[in-house]
Parts: sequence; C-alpha cells; structure tokens
Amino acid sequence: LKETGSGRDKRMLADAGHINKSLYTLGKVIRGLERLARDPSTAPRVPYRDSALTKLLISSLGGSSKTLMVGCCASSDKAIPETLRTVDFAARVRGIKNLPRVHVAEHQNLVQ
Repeated sequence: LKETGSGRDKRMLADAGHINKSLYTLGKVIRGLERLARDPSTAPRVPYRDSALTKLLISSLGGSSKTLMVGCCASSDKAIPETLRTVDFAARVRGIKNLPRVHVAEHQNLVQ
C-alpha cells in the first residue's frame, strides 16, 4: 500500500502491518511446532503469545483440538508461485501433531 496523507490510508496501512505481523508469527509457530514434532529436545520456544491470531488458535495449533487445514490452489499459470507457497505451507502444517481429547467439567462425569 502506498501511504498518502489521509487518515483512512494510514489506518489501512497500519492494519495491513498488523495482518502481516500475525501471518509472520503464524509461520513461526508452525515452524516451531514442526521442529517440536521432529525432535522435542532441540525445539525452540513456540511463540504463541506473539500475536492475537496465534493466541486465538493456540488449541488448534498443536493443542487438544481436531484441526483441518484447507489450501486453495488455482490452475492458472499466473497463480503458480502462490500455489507452490500454499502447497509448501500445507506440507509444513501436515507435520504438526495434535492430541485431541474431550474436555469434561469435574461436576459432569458423563460425555454427551
């Protein structure tokens, strides 16, 4: 985005910066979880708390939830670079292992 002088453009530029930071942090979390799945003893700290997006997704990313990753790929020649990035991202996400379990409150001994 090109910055002009208006307040609206500055807000859009700031929002785009926040989105890019969140997506960058999501990539760091996925790389950390992938390393953790390969060798837990050498894996770095997974930076869940570095962005609001990854805080929201903490139970879905290597947590106790079932998670589905959907990647959209286009067949157009113009979309080949983006499609390759999507496939690479999906391959990295595939390495993450979740341990889904049912959470039951202590006062409820039955799972419905």
